[in-house]
Amino acid sequence: MKLTSTKAATNEQFEALKKGLNGFNEQTTGELKREQIASFIEDEQGQVHGGILAEINWGWVYVQGIWISDNLRLQGWGSKLLLAIETDAKAKGIKNIRLETTSFQALGFYLKQGFEVFGELADMPPGHTSYFLKKALN
Repeated sequence: MKLTSTKAATNEQFEALKKGLNGFNEQTTGELKREQIASFIEDEQGQVHGGILAEINWGWVYVQGIWISDNLRLQGWGSKLLLAIETDAKAKGIKNIRLETTSFQALGFYLKQGFEVFGELADMPPGHTSYFLKKALN
């Protein structure tokens, strides 16, 4: 055995680590079922002007990101995107949703949507704070 360090893991190395980690976790949690879910804002030509990406795992939805083009912001699209993901999650029996935002992003928006802060990480990124939020889906 030897320890190696690299600036960039190969796909094979990365997959081996994921397989080992998931195998270890699944001994306790049962099979880790991951499912990607998303919704998009598209124009008549199919061009994407915004969307939400999320993943279901361990019985929770994790919102990986929301983006809305500048010209569509403050028109209710963020609420519609979150509602679409929440509706899809509830239909699958999911009861909770979580996400992360930073002080320069959309903390106030998420609080208005019923999320609550359960953790903070100062100076992440430098000069800002990261917030970890959750919401029960009723």
